[in-house]
Amino acid sequence: MGLKVYPINFGNMTLDSSGLVLFRNPGIRTTIPTLGFLILGGEEPILVDTGSRNAEQYEIFGIGAEQTAEMSIASHLARHGLRMNDIRHVIHTHAHIDHSGQDFLFPMSTTIAMSRRELEFAASGLMGPGMYTAVETKHLIDRLHTRGALRLFDVDGTFEEEIIPGVAVRLTGGHTPGSISVLVETDEGLVNIAGDVAYHVADQLIDPILDQAAHEPTITANRAMSTLDEKKAIKRALSGTRFLLISHDSPALVRGGKVIGRYHHAIDNPNADVTAAANYELLQKADDIAA
Repeated sequence: MGLKVYPINFGNMTLDSSGLVLFRNPGIRTTIPTLGFLILGGEEPILVDTGSRNAEQYEIFGIGAEQTAEMSIASHLARHGLRMNDIRHVIHTHAHIDHSGQDFLFPMSTTIAMSRRELEFAASGLMGPGMYTAVETKHLIDRLHTRGALRLFDVDGTFEEEIIPGVAVRLTGGHTPGSISVLVETDEGLVNIAGDVAYHVADQLIDPILDQAAHEPTITANRAMSTLDEKKAIKRALSGTRFLLISHDSPALVRGGKVIGRYHHAIDNPNADVTAAANYELLQKADDIAA
C-alpha cells in the first residue's frame, strides 16, 4: 500500500524520572521528547497529535520544556513538502496538553479526530486542570459546534474506525479512558501509534523494573485508569504489532508481542522511516530472531 510513518519532535520536557515509570529513579531528572507522527503515502496526509501550545505552561509543575522554531509543526511539514493546509486529518491518541496543544493552528476546515470518551473525560475534571487545560478543552468544544471541524470515534474495543484506506483507530485505554491507537498498514507490517500507553520502552517492556512474571509490563506513574487496565492496554498495543510508536521514547520493533529492536536515532530525524525493520537495531537477547 506504500504507507509510511515519520516522527515529529514537537519539543522536549525535563522532569522527575519517577513521574514517568512508577518508582523509577525518584529524584533524578530526565529529558524526554514529545513526539507526533506524520502518515504519508495514502489518499491524504495525516498528522497524529500536535504537541504543546507553549513551554511556559509547564513551569507550574516544575517541568522544564524546550520548543524551538525547528520543532514547529510548519517546520516539520515543510521538510516533507507540506503546508498546514495540506493536512486534512489530525488524530489525537488522547487530548492531554502535550498532545493537543497546537490544534488552534489548524483551520476549522481541518478535521480534528479523537474518541468521544476522551472528550467527555477531558471535560469531566477528573484529572484536574493540568492535563486538560481550559483553553485546549474550549477549543475542542468550539470545533464540536463547527460543522466538520471535529470527528468523534466511538470505538469501544469491539471494532475499529477507518480514516483512510490502510489507517484506522481502535480503543487502547490504560492511560486515559479514551486513549486510542492509530493503526497503519505498511508493507512490512502493522504500525501501532499508541500515544502514552507506555513512557519508557526499556524499563516497562523490555526489562520491566517492578515485575517478575513473564511478559508482564511495568506500569507508568501517570494514568487515569487502574493498574490492570493499563497492563491490558500495553499488552493490547503489542498484540499483532510490528512497529510500536509511543509519544515519549524511540520506536520499537515487535515480534510475537515482545520488543526485539529499537530505532534510537529516529527521534531527531524527521526523515526517519520507522516502517522499515532494517533501520532498527536488534536487542542482544533477540539477535537470534530474524528481523
